[in-house]
Amino acid sequence: MDPSHLRGEQYEDEHVHEVYEQIASHFSSTRYKPWPIVERFISTLHPGSVGLDIGCGNGKYLTVNPDIFILASDRSPNLVRIASTHNRPHVSLAADVLSLPHPLRTFDFALSIAVVHHLSTRERRINAIEAILAMLRPPWSSDKTVSGEPGRALIFVWALEQKSSRRGWDEGDDQDVLVPWVVKGGSQQQEKSSRMKQRKGKKGTRGSTMEEQVPQPDAETKPGPRAPSEVSSVPESEGRCNDKDSSKTYQRYYHLYRKGELEEDIETAGGTVLESGYERDNWWAICAPSMLNSYSTGS
Repeated sequence: MDPSHLRGEQYEDEHVHEVYEQIASHFSSTRYKPWPIVERFISTLHPGSVGLDIGCGNGKYLTVNPDIFILASDRSPNLVRIASTHNRPHVSLAADVLSLPHPLRTFDFALSIAVVHHLSTRERRINAIEAILAMLRPPWSSDKTVSGEPGRALIFVWALEQKSSRRGWDEGDDQDVLVPWVVKGGSQQQEKSSRMKQRKGKKGTRGSTMEEQVPQPDAETKPGPRAPSEVSSVPESEGRCNDKDSSKTYQRYYHLYRKGELEEDIETAGGTVLESGYERDNWWAICAPSMLNSYSTGS
């Protein structure tokens, strides 16, 4: 039986939205270095480009290219408040990827970095990609003539194929997992200092994962037995903190994308994949609204 009937909006409220509200400050302290492919994408945008960062987190990409304008949004108001510290000249607001408050077919680009994998059913993930594509300038103008280069979106999702990482996921493992985020009371500054030292020691290491470029306090290992909800629960490491009262574990939902799945979802959502690849335990794709889909919805 397909366990996806147990998931949906309420499930995401508990295992995604509420978690990021609670860990926003701690999470933000582990996210300060732009990922290389995202940085390259933003840096090569034309001066004057206007676009979206959908699921902006702490806003770390808002300062990469000073010659563009980004309208950033996140489902977590606490993360938006942090992102707002970067909002010159950018704007940050709270919004859900499935209910974006922006005008359709308007923007030159969109970022969706580590967002779509938090949607807990395939239908909702495809709907999210549809919503992202709908924001982009289409290849057709309103009078059905060619308008030039369409807007482009860069989408990143966690990969199932991570056998060389500390998580150890690979083909054949469950694709729907709960991943712990452990907050250790009174030790955040110590953890940040440790991360900085590890980062300096591992700089330029190709074998490290994106998450491990800035090591975080997650206890992430290969999935264990299924939880009652039919979603695999990643076992929490033991011995991380002697005082149980000084730490708290939050469970975040992820859908781990297999090879080719992101491209399939983009095409199902009415997009065209322009470029795609694998980067440090993530699948990524640059995509645009398809000409056929844009033509049919352009009036």
